[in-house]
Amino acid sequence: METVTKEAIFKILEVVSDPEIPVLSVVDMGVIRDINLDNNQIEVIITPTYSGCPAMNVIEIEILATLKMNGFENVKVKTVLSPAWTTDWLTERGRQRLLEYGIAPPAKGTVDKNALFPEDRVVACPQCQSENTKMISQFGSTACKSMYKCKDCLEPFDYFKCI
Repeated sequence: METVTKEAIFKILEVVSDPEIPVLSVVDMGVIRDINLDNNQIEVIITPTYSGCPAMNVIEIEILATLKMNGFENVKVKTVLSPAWTTDWLTERGRQRLLEYGIAPPAKGTVDKNALFPEDRVVACPQCQSENTKMISQFGSTACKSMYKCKDCLEPFDYFKCI
């Protein structure tokens, strides 16, 4: 058997989709924090997008199944909560895929502090790129997204919250 690298394992895991946002891989989400290789043992370290994320069990099962399909038998998945996941860990490819899917990607380097300030966050519409939008619900199709509506094209869309 040839030497396995972290990069090779990351590449294999790019096919594991986020169950809540299937256009994103867990690699694009930044959920896979690290991969430890020790002799014939592979340890995949993951961090949930938030501590109560219901998708993490499915993600763990999919990671194990994908690696097994690729010939790796001695695999374990370890969940770590610190440091906490942040939307800054999304890859550029992931941000582009969100946009193409119709979800406004989160702004880089910010935390959503909407409740602390009276002015609304400016979120560009992923359909027409207008910034003439309005949040209509703090919670969208999942807890990690808010629901917005474009005032120009009138389309509703999700915004991936900054964490």
